[in-house]
Amino acid sequence: MIGNSGQVSGEYLLLAGVLILILMISAVFIADESELNTAMAAARNGANEGIGTSSVAIYPKQTFNDYETSKSDLLIPYSVEIVNVTYYELGYDNNYGKKEIQFKVYVTSTKEFSKKQQVSIGDRINYNLRKALAVSFNTTSATNKLYNPVFSPHYVFTTANVKWV
Repeated sequence: MIGNSGQVSGEYLLLAGVLILILMISAVFIADESELNTAMAAARNGANEGIGTSSVAIYPKQTFNDYETSKSDLLIPYSVEIVNVTYYELGYDNNYGKKEIQFKVYVTSTKEFSKKQQVSIGDRINYNLRKALAVSFNTTSATNKLYNPVFSPHYVFTTANVKWV
C-alpha cells in the first residue's frame, strides 16, 4: 500500500512538471503573437487615420502651405480606400538588437493622381501608421519626429512605400 501511493504522487508531479514546462514555452510564443497583433491593429488604425485626414484635406499648416503652392489637387477632398495592410519580417536588425518588421499598405482610389501626388498621400498614410504604432507601444520619445523607425519591446517597425492598385 505505501509503495503504490508514492508511485501515484510521483506520476502526478511528473505530469504537473511537464504541463508547467509546456505552458512556459507556449507563453513565449503567445506573447510574441500578442505584440504583433497589437502592432497590426495599430497599423490599420493609423493607416485609416492617414487616409481620413488626407481625404478631408486636414493638414498641418506647413504642409497645407506646401500643398497650396505645389499640389493644390490634394487640398480637395478625395476618396482613397485601404485594400490591405500587411507586414513582412525582415530578420534581425543588429543596429537595434530586435527583429525588424516592415508594414506595407495597399490602397486604391476612384480619382486618378499623378505619381507625385500618390507619393504625398502615401507619405501621409505611412506617417500616421508609424505614429499609431509609437503611441500604442508608448515609444514616441524613443523615435524621431517622423516616427521612423518605431520600437516595441521585441521589434523595430518601418514602412514600405504605399502600393497603389
